[in-house]
Amino acid sequence: MDVAKIFKKTPYLADLKPGGKYVAKDMWQAGGVPMLLKTLYEGGFIHGNCMTVTGKTMKENLKNVKFNLNQKVLRKYNNPLSPDGGVVGLKGNLAPEGAIVKIAGLKKLQFTGKARCFDTEEAAYNAVQKKKYKDGDIIIIRYEGPKGGPGMREMLSTTGAIYGQGKGEKVALITDGRFSGATRGFCVGHVGPEAAIGGPISLLRNGDVIDIDAKKGTVNVRLSKKQLAARRKKWKPRKINFGSGTLWKYAQTVGPAYLGASTHPGKKNEVKCYADI
Repeated sequence: MDVAKIFKKTPYLADLKPGGKYVAKDMWQAGGVPMLLKTLYEGGFIHGNCMTVTGKTMKENLKNVKFNLNQKVLRKYNNPLSPDGGVVGLKGNLAPEGAIVKIAGLKKLQFTGKARCFDTEEAAYNAVQKKKYKDGDIIIIRYEGPKGGPGMREMLSTTGAIYGQGKGEKVALITDGRFSGATRGFCVGHVGPEAAIGGPISLLRNGDVIDIDAKKGTVNVRLSKKQLAARRKKWKPRKINFGSGTLWKYAQTVGPAYLGASTHPGKKNEVKCYADI
């Protein structure tokens, strides 16, 4: 087999070395998902006794998988590219169940500003398009979580508009919705509990001062427990956009984002193990 001819037709697959050898440039060439799982298991990041669809445990599946040292696509768990990943988990009085901030490409990892609140992504996007915000503001998009959306929509249009106006580093955005890898700027998503169930993000008002610290892993609003409790007493659930149908049904059963936004009661209430074959 002439390896050179094969890879000449698809040069994006690999870089040829003398003698017809090549260096993997894609994950599937380097060793694929099994090798990734193997190093995660060796690092203690996944449970080896977890049953899988093969009828065997994760440990059994990975028994004969060896890490490929002749590639530069994947690294072992103890040899990371950097001490931190591209995203950081946050917690605080604004997100007791946690939140996620993407730090890849950010020049600064702390942000303090005043809240500018919107109850839908459309309302926030329209305000950004009309530049109805100031440098230093923290744009709040709420009621876009799993239950409130319903469905936890992606907030890409608003973040794209902010970045397009050259304000990616001058304002921040916090939402109980989600982001994708294309998101740019200081954006905090997956805030929980979400606004639809009365989470702290639903209690925010325009002008509230919020501190985000991706170094410490915190996100807090400068309100006392007493102030938050007083606002919670006055809070009323917001009607979702759908009064019937599949999305309405989804909103009635979906759980929190940090547990995977599942729509079933979970393992504790399961009466049959369908993995037993």
